[in-house]
Amino acid sequence: MTNRIKERFVNVFKAEFLVGKGSYQNWMIISLVLLLGIIMIYSGHLIDYKVYTIGRLEAEVKDLRSEFVEVRSRLQQVKLESSILGALKDSGLKQSHTPPNKIKVIVKDE
Repeated sequence: MTNRIKERFVNVFKAEFLVGKGSYQNWMIISLVLLLGIIMIYSGHLIDYKVYTIGRLEAEVKDLRSEFVEVRSRLQQVKLESSILGALKDSGLKQSHTPPNKIKVIVKDE
């Protein structure tokens, strides 16, 4: 029994399983394992790239949301009647005391 184990051990170191009888099946299994390993490594790199891209896009969305809130608040301040009157005060325009009249345009088809 120990002689048989010793013989197998020596055959593994001599790479008999790669050049002896039935080595074609062994090469097929080794090729399959290598192919699966390459696919796993590639998918790992692809997932890492996607995670990095998602993180970058999330940071960009966060920045754009804060910029949107800032611009919206500035727009609300600019649209206020008091700020408009303050800006036009230097040019001599004043607020009208009479409300504006609505003008209706009627287009007749010929």
